[in-house]
Amino acid sequence: MKIQGKMFLWLSAFILIMAVVYGVWSKEPVGTTALFLAFGLSVMIGYYLAFTAKRVDEMAQDNLEAEVADEAGELGFFSPHSWQPLSLAIGGALAFMGVIFGWWLMYFSAPIILIGLWGWVYEYYRGENQNQ
Repeated sequence: MKIQGKMFLWLSAFILIMAVVYGVWSKEPVGTTALFLAFGLSVMIGYYLAFTAKRVDEMAQDNLEAEVADEAGELGFFSPHSWQPLSLAIGGALAFMGVIFGWWLMYFSAPIILIGLWGWVYEYYRGENQNQ
């Protein structure tokens, strides 16, 4: 994580330089503001990664002598099958279409979003995947 923190901090320095150059050269406030906001976000991520790297064990990517196999192992649990993202996508698409066509479409999209969110949160509390 130490490397990622340094990468984001160097990226933030580059974005800051480009924001200043762009702001002076173009005199366009929207793009300049976007670049300064990107600088701020990059600093926040880089600081978080550098701050966290001091408190966790050294990872294989931080060790110059590490082998590829040193990072092997379980990466986490990923749901093999879930229909809930599909219902959330359909509900979200209907909600955004409600902004275009009329707010009345929110009456149909909100229940679909809530059902999808409820199902996603509680999908491992019932059924065949209850104990995973």
